[in-house]
Formats: sequence, C-alpha cells, structure tokens
Amino acid sequence: MKKALVTGASGGIGRAVARRLCRDGYFVILNYNRSGQAALALRDELNASFAEPRAEAIHADLTDLAQTEAMFRAAGNVDVLVNNAGIAQQKLFTDLTEENWRRMMEVDVGGVFRCCRLALPHMIHEKRGKIVNISSMWGQVGASCEVSYSAAKAAVIGLTKALAKEVGPSGIQVNCIAPGVIGTPMNAGFGPDTLRGLAEETPLGRLGTPEDVAETVSFLVSPGADFITGQVIGVNSGFVI
Repeated sequence: MKKALVTGASGGIGRAVARRLCRDGYFVILNYNRSGQAALALRDELNASFAEPRAEAIHADLTDLAQTEAMFRAAGNVDVLVNNAGIAQQKLFTDLTEENWRRMMEVDVGGVFRCCRLALPHMIHEKRGKIVNISSMWGQVGASCEVSYSAAKAAVIGLTKALAKEVGPSGIQVNCIAPGVIGTPMNAGFGPDTLRGLAEETPLGRLGTPEDVAETVSFLVSPGADFITGQVIGVNSGFVI
C-alpha cells in the first residue's frame, strides 16, 4: 500500500485531503503540531472506516528540524507528500515585527523546505513520487494587510517550480495548489459579511470547500497527472484568473 504524508492534517484542508487520500487507497500519515486531539480523532475515524488500519498521527513542529526528522523516521518512506501546514496573519505592513516575519517564513516556507528535503531521497531512489504544495491565490497576486503571508506563499510557488525542474529527471512530479477563500477555521476571522462579499466577487458565486482542494490533490497524485509538473493550479472559484 502506498503511503502519503499530509502536514497540518488536523486543519480544514488537511483533514479533507487525508480523508480523500485514504479513499484513494493510501495509508496516510497525519502530521499535527498543536491540534493533537483533532488529529487523533481523525486517525480513529479513518481507521474505523476500513477493514485494516489506514492512518497514523504523528506530532512534529515543522519549524524544528529534529522534530521533522523524527517524524519522517517514524513515518518511514512516503510516496506522496502534501505540504499543507501553514499559518496566516492579517496585519498592516508597518505593524509587522521581525518575529512576525520570521515565524511566517519558518512555518509556511521552512516547513515545506524541510519536508521536501526529507521525502526526496526515497523518491529519487525509487524514480517516482508526488509532491503537492499548498500555496494561496495571495501568493500569486498579493493581498493588502497580508504582506508576510503573500510573500511566504509566493515563495512556495517559486520553490515548487524550481524543484519540479530539478527532480523531474528522477520521475518525480512537484505541483502547487493555490486555493482561494476556502471555508476553513483559518478564514473564519473574516466575518460573515466579508465572506459574503468575497463570494459575490467570484465568477462562480461561492466560496470554496476543503473538499474542492482535496479533489485537486487527489488528481495531482494520481497516474492521470503523471505528465503534469511545476504547475500552479488555482482552486479559487475564478477569483484570480
């Protein structure tokens, strides 16, 4: 059975991705940092849904190299890596502190870097593997009052494109999903009026669901996407075209 590791698996998008990959036949490693109770509940839910165990939850703060290495040792070799863990922040640029900036880059970019670096040796040896990085539409066009977040997500896009070129000769595909406004706890802080306005701005007239992103992940890690690499797939209801 192939194995997938999903970082930030206890959150809205991560949870939907984990569920979908389990249905696709993967054994899924659920990475979590602070949301242990949610991750363990998801593990139990997934394992109860199948005749044999299909998920395990492993704690790791991805800003810590030693913890990230320990997670990969415990997980074993993975065939699919979904870099979903991340944080967001709304703040005027002039109010950003050095610590705000460092934290954003360490989590949203550093975590992707560390996980890719640790997953790749096995993938390169096997001459196959799939990496999907979760960015944001704000990494494509920028968002007012989200400069650090936009910069970090733009870095994830650049990392994806460069890494795809580097490991393509080894049979590995690296792609990126840039979600729009998705109905997750991360975006709940916008408030209902703001969310309603954002939905009205999109050609499809609605916000996204975690399952919308999970479906795209499922496709990108399937054999049907074997000729797709280095791409940024917008799952944003037409908000950014």
